[in-house]
Amino acid sequence: MVHIEKKLQIPRNFEGFGEDSFDPKWPNGARIAVSFVLNYEEGGERSVLDGDEISEPYLWEKGSSGGFRKNARYLNAEQDFEYGSRTASWRFIRLFKEFGWNFTTFAVALALQKNPKFAQALVRDGHEICAHGYRWLDIWDYGLEEDKEYIKKTLTTLKEVTGRMPTGAYFGRGTPNTPSLFPEVWKELDAEFLYSSEVYNDDVPYWIDLPWEAELPEDQRQGMLLVPYNYDCNDGKFHMAPGFGSSVAETYEKYLKNTFDMLYREGASSGKMMTIPLHTRITGKPGRCEALRNFMMYISEKEDVWVTTREQIARHMHEEFPYKPHGAWMSKE
Repeated sequence: MVHIEKKLQIPRNFEGFGEDSFDPKWPNGARIAVSFVLNYEEGGERSVLDGDEISEPYLWEKGSSGGFRKNARYLNAEQDFEYGSRTASWRFIRLFKEFGWNFTTFAVALALQKNPKFAQALVRDGHEICAHGYRWLDIWDYGLEEDKEYIKKTLTTLKEVTGRMPTGAYFGRGTPNTPSLFPEVWKELDAEFLYSSEVYNDDVPYWIDLPWEAELPEDQRQGMLLVPYNYDCNDGKFHMAPGFGSSVAETYEKYLKNTFDMLYREGASSGKMMTIPLHTRITGKPGRCEALRNFMMYISEKEDVWVTTREQIARHMHEEFPYKPHGAWMSKE
């Protein structure tokens, strides 16, 4: 049964910033901040070799027709995931080195632990490591203490593998309490927490008031910065219905360009952010990766584009718009 801790529930907000939006005033007058996010999950997915009852049925090349095996290995699925770690991970390293850009890695801790050379390359090349859970599993029914321990295990494992503590988080498969526990767990580990990406409801970052801080004096409240993620540009849609189509890379490329064009135009008056969620085993396939490269070439020719990591976006917000309760952070005065 799902445990919902009432004090950790963040209220819904249907109004947002309204007609005029919020201008994050990106560095050097950029109109748009572009965040490439590589979801690294290979080796953290369900597998009977890791004690799971079924093989992983989700987000691999056979899509919804792939199915799974119960209490048995499904080599087809296993090896599609292995392609992501063995081959495609290095394709992304080469591709981003070509452009001189950095991406954020939503890193499943166990997955990165199983590919330490890739972990080292991420750190070497300046790519951000963001916490994406210990394994690529739903923990929906975890109790409060189990939830906190799972977050801690994620963080300590990532630090052991990479030599540094993540400053942000996106689990995506947590409990209703998980996102609200991030600030508390980071604090318990005496680590710096900058942002959560467990939100899909805007095109710019924003601060929220934390309900459990309401009784604290205002100067002691820390709030939480949210850096929005998305599903519409997510390459996972190659294996979802409806989606981009399992082989139609041009449709994906066109959608990314359309999204960029709209946000880039709007960003002339009020800066925007675009997120491009990637997976090694999906866009890391040659045909799709070439489409991604075409998109990267396209935006590289535009002026006032800031390609950056989510950590740098968060640091910009912390410096330029530090948290103040009740929305007062939006004013730079």
